[in-house]
Amino acid sequence: MNTFEALASTVIINKENHLISYDDSLQLVGTGRSAFVFKIKSTDKAMKIFFPNFMHLAKEEAEIYKILQGISYYPSIYHVGANYIVIDFIDGHTLFECMTYGEEIKIAHIKEIDFALSLASARGLNPSDIHLRNIFITSNREIRIIDVARFRQAKNCMQWHNLKKAYQMHYVKAYFPKKISATLLNTVAYLYKRGLIPFYRG
Repeated sequence: MNTFEALASTVIINKENHLISYDDSLQLVGTGRSAFVFKIKSTDKAMKIFFPNFMHLAKEEAEIYKILQGISYYPSIYHVGANYIVIDFIDGHTLFECMTYGEEIKIAHIKEIDFALSLASARGLNPSDIHLRNIFITSNREIRIIDVARFRQAKNCMQWHNLKKAYQMHYVKAYFPKKISATLLNTVAYLYKRGLIPFYRG
């Protein structure tokens, strides 16, 4: 059993996808719809442990990260197991966090995200499920994109297109607040997912 596998085995998740326990050398840094993410202490690596009913995504996401290797906008992948992957730990804030902290998202960031996604497309992928929580602005003010498990889906995803539309129509305007509560952002996301924002459907 290698070190990564041994660490992953200490993470106990019950059938309701609640985190029960994990090793002291792991620090919980994120919780998503399908996984918990830990920083491996004293390293620059992160371990993503998928919920029991999403274990199949470990292999899929690992394969996509391998396709993206060499593109600096995406983490490097170091190991994949039955229910986990090990990638670079990203020191920075997601776009969601930037908005809740009042850190300005500049047009240069939007253009760089566009470029990063175009590089993925050039490798035969279909960037999908792009949202505020899987795009980082690092402590060095660089862009990083994570959660690429859906980059091979056939469906045309409009999320990034609609985020850019909202950025151009509202965020850049002088009247628009640059600091927004997480509650309000989550409410907007809820309405968007249900097609209740007329100009941002599809």
